[in-house]
Amino acid sequence: MKCTRAVNTESAGHYKPSAAAGMPKFRPKKRLGQHFLVDPGIVNKIISHAGFQVSDYVLEIGPGKGELTFPLAGSVGHVIAVEKDAHLTCLLKEKLSKAGIKNVTVVNHDILTFDFNKIESSLKFQVIGNLPYNISSPFLGKLIENRNLVGRAILMFQEEVAERITASPGGKIYGALTLVIQYYAQSTSLFKVPKESFYPRPKVDSMVVELDFKRPYPRPASDEFIFKKMVKAAFAHRRKTLLNSLKGSFSFLDREMILDGMEKCSINPDARAEALDMDDFLCLSSVFNRKVFKD
Repeated sequence: MKCTRAVNTESAGHYKPSAAAGMPKFRPKKRLGQHFLVDPGIVNKIISHAGFQVSDYVLEIGPGKGELTFPLAGSVGHVIAVEKDAHLTCLLKEKLSKAGIKNVTVVNHDILTFDFNKIESSLKFQVIGNLPYNISSPFLGKLIENRNLVGRAILMFQEEVAERITASPGGKIYGALTLVIQYYAQSTSLFKVPKESFYPRPKVDSMVVELDFKRPYPRPASDEFIFKKMVKAAFAHRRKTLLNSLKGSFSFLDREMILDGMEKCSINPDARAEALDMDDFLCLSSVFNRKVFKD
């Protein structure tokens, strides 16, 4: 099969292993945020830190030209490689076929609309990939929604995004994204990847992060709906005090109700959101009745 035109390789039902030889030169598409990892040392480092098992099913996001796909195929049970670019999908299938690799399923699909339930694994599957900046936040939201299916995720983000995900209280990068991610998964920065490791070279460095969904925050929220609403509202106006941020976001809560809740949680009403840790937000969200919140 020759990849002379775009091909949609998605089929109905569940995805089965497929393959098809040679990867000619490919011009990266800026609109898709394509930056291909070209440093084999970094590839090996990612695989080593991932520590996947030979029985694992691994979902690879944006396999591109297969830099991670090939070493993954040799170390895990099966790889489901989801690639949005139809032409790259076809080229990668040809290359895998020529190499005789049969435990990789290449799917032409947008990862943001890909149905995780179509991955045929009896156990939780693992996730790996280099995320374009423009899909980082929505994909993290998708992971959280499907956390019951996912074990760990080894993801490469632009350094700024990675720092936000793994931040501690007290800094400017600590925010709503930090708290929501760290509530559902233990987040760990693994190592930095210099921009010189990619082609074309991006403007900033990247960082590989591990999200372990098997190790969520040990204290559950009494109501996750209120917890997420509270976190989002607290950081909606970062320059304001927490009291004023919450009052500005929740008009149905009067000032005295908010002050009373903050007092019960021993939170200074003059504090700003970035000064509060996870337990502070969990306490604050437990004070309010869901009936007073609007979806």
